[in-house]
Amino acid sequence: MMDNITHTHDGPDPHAPRPDHDDTITHHRMLEIAVRELLIEKGILTADEIREAVERMDARGPHLGAKAVARAWIDPAFKARLLKDGTAACEEIGIQMDQATRLIVVENTPSEHNLVVCTLCSCYPRMVLGVPPDWYKSRAYRSRAVSEPRVVLAEFGTHLPDHVAVRVHDSTADMRYLVLPMRPAGTEDLDEEHLGALVTRDAMIGVTTL
Repeated sequence: MMDNITHTHDGPDPHAPRPDHDDTITHHRMLEIAVRELLIEKGILTADEIREAVERMDARGPHLGAKAVARAWIDPAFKARLLKDGTAACEEIGIQMDQATRLIVVENTPSEHNLVVCTLCSCYPRMVLGVPPDWYKSRAYRSRAVSEPRVVLAEFGTHLPDHVAVRVHDSTADMRYLVLPMRPAGTEDLDEEHLGALVTRDAMIGVTTL
């Protein structure tokens, strides 16, 4: 019997322990410290450059992907560029894509729904969504999203009509996917900022709709 996928919605668990409260010196943490100090000692990077890089990574989150989605909803020309070259279009609106990874944006339509997974490990569009949720990295999701996508979607509360085709996109080290959800009905009078507030991380992965 397949294990059910457990999942959470956007935002951290307020009751979970904060990572910066953990002072345990693990093997990987010792390795990170050693490499960082060696890079600084050899003059390859400065402490400020490392700090700035960490701050850029920490600042990434679903709000960046939501910004691109909202712009696509109100600007057809930008939408066309986003679907053609997600990396270039995101950079165009000020999102730093400082990775060689290609961002591919796939559009949901009334007849097609897109779902993103990484069957090999946990490749994820961190450039626009930040840190992946635990369920995305789980073996259950990675295997079942491909073998039984409609069942997985139903477990997230997403029930699609039979006429809607489900396309599953397998992320790799070179290609990451972002779902462009359909714009919700009744939002014609909302501006870009308010539209962006409607966009969720799970919708941009494709496990939910808006």
